[in-house]
Amino acid sequence: MRIFGLIGENLEKSFSSKYFQKKFLKEKIMDAQYINLELTDIMELKKLVKKHTFSGLNITMPYKESVIPLLDGLSKEAKEIGAVNTIRFIGNKLIGYNTDYIGFTKSIQTLLESRKKALILGNGGAAKAIKYALRTLNIEYKIVTRRGAFNYVDVTKEILEDYNIIINTTPIGAYPIANSCPKIPYEYLNERHLLFDLTYNPNQTKFLIYGKERNTQTKNGIEMLHIQAEESWNIWNSRVTKYYLICN
Repeated sequence: MRIFGLIGENLEKSFSSKYFQKKFLKEKIMDAQYINLELTDIMELKKLVKKHTFSGLNITMPYKESVIPLLDGLSKEAKEIGAVNTIRFIGNKLIGYNTDYIGFTKSIQTLLESRKKALILGNGGAAKAIKYALRTLNIEYKIVTRRGAFNYVDVTKEILEDYNIIINTTPIGAYPIANSCPKIPYEYLNERHLLFDLTYNPNQTKFLIYGKERNTQTKNGIEMLHIQAEESWNIWNSRVTKYYLICN
């Protein structure tokens, strides 16, 4: 039996295990199982991989960055991004990949139209993949954080007139804190804006609801997750190894 799993915290409402369980049933993949593996410390991964024989792992918050020192290698993209959401086992080596940027790119590119400037809310591991994706799409962006050089109070009417893509990469508004939203001036949004929330639970976050009230275009992260999950599956089952880079 091939074992795949998800490493992270607060996984009881996670997308990945349900997605892969349905996939295995639908496609009659009888030799695989996908399990949630909650860790309180990413250093526990070392013991975990010694105890179990995994065929592949996904990594979610809060470990997309802190897992990197525990790996033997990174794909070119994961090295540039600085965050990993997929681990492939090649022999006794753990190789890190990032499929978040692929999921985001494919999910948003048909919605861009003439929009060329984005605000990224948050600067964690998920935001790193978004920055990489936006660069490949030639989209200029600013990072908005609570303590950074560009703060939420700096998101003014004038800024929103210039930046009409707003991407929420924070857990604000996601389960279990679904009653909150990023603190931006929603009253200045209009039909020119596109709001993209990486969150998928709940399906409609307050961030997206407030955007719809101002007639913005909105999209949640569920399609992105479908795509990145399939990309992870492709990596785990690929025989090609030339695109990974061993870390020294």
